[in-house]
Amino acid sequence: MKYAAPWWLPGGNAQTIWAAVGARRRLGPPPCWRRERWTAPDGDFVDLDWAADAAGDGARPLLVLFHGLEGSSRSHYAQAFADFARERGIAFVIPHFRGCSGELNQGPRAYHSGDHEEVGWILGRLRQRWRGAVLAVGVSLGGNALLRWAGELGTAAAGTVAAVAAVSAPLDLAAGSRAIGRGFNRFVYTAMFLRSMKPKALAKLRQHPGLFDAGRLAAARDLYQFDDVFTAPLHGFRDADDYYERASAKPHLNRIRIPALALNARNDPFVPAVSLPKADEVGEDVTLWQPAAGGHVGFPSGPFPGHVRAMPAQVGGWLLDQLARR
Repeated sequence: MKYAAPWWLPGGNAQTIWAAVGARRRLGPPPCWRRERWTAPDGDFVDLDWAADAAGDGARPLLVLFHGLEGSSRSHYAQAFADFARERGIAFVIPHFRGCSGELNQGPRAYHSGDHEEVGWILGRLRQRWRGAVLAVGVSLGGNALLRWAGELGTAAAGTVAAVAAVSAPLDLAAGSRAIGRGFNRFVYTAMFLRSMKPKALAKLRQHPGLFDAGRLAAARDLYQFDDVFTAPLHGFRDADDYYERASAKPHLNRIRIPALALNARNDPFVPAVSLPKADEVGEDVTLWQPAAGGHVGFPSGPFPGHVRAMPAQVGGWLLDQLARR
């Protein structure tokens, strides 16, 4: 696998931002979604968006995409993976983490980077209803949660999916939190995330009064502070440090026993290169791809204005290759 950034788009920040706002997301027609709502084991709901052509007898491979922080089926990478799936004739579905489908979920929880129980429940239900092979890719937060699930299950994961891939996943959550909380990252990316996360958290507080300290949330100026007052306590962690330690997938990569790909650009502004796993820290079923460039879920390609289809083509192609080797 190879990736080289366009000469006209140097640097991790440029590759990250332009991929999201300026590059072409697809090479074919826009995807048409069919929404399905599931009732979760705790009585809450989860929304899934199926590509319109995902109907049929379920004999084709199914590609499942777990989105990143505050992502959805509208995200640029989701559109690009849908385009890849259409081109290759495979079914495609995007489960939304709670609160990310456009409607606030009902329960006293949201979602987090180590949400492997939710990932496992979704994949298990999809496995029950789909006759063909199931493949899964997670992007950023979704990638960490997916690999965390694969490490948790070990050999048992093979009963659910044939292979998994993570793109730009912050596998060391503490290192990622420190990186996004400094300098340009804090000014641009942290501010962008908090603009949507804080109002949703306050809406959750109106649903469930007393769930957390509204004053501390209002005072949060970075993701660490937000996670300390909201994400960690709502999901059973003592504090942000406990959350980052227990939810990070990196310490569990040597327990993965299904084909797994971890793609991380070494110039990702969110994920410091020094924090990336090394070959001796992962199991033999894990493939590390760490190109010099690409940014965070960027990997733009081609002449101006460029497109973001090259990464899904390589990652999706790798997943399909694992089926051929079984």
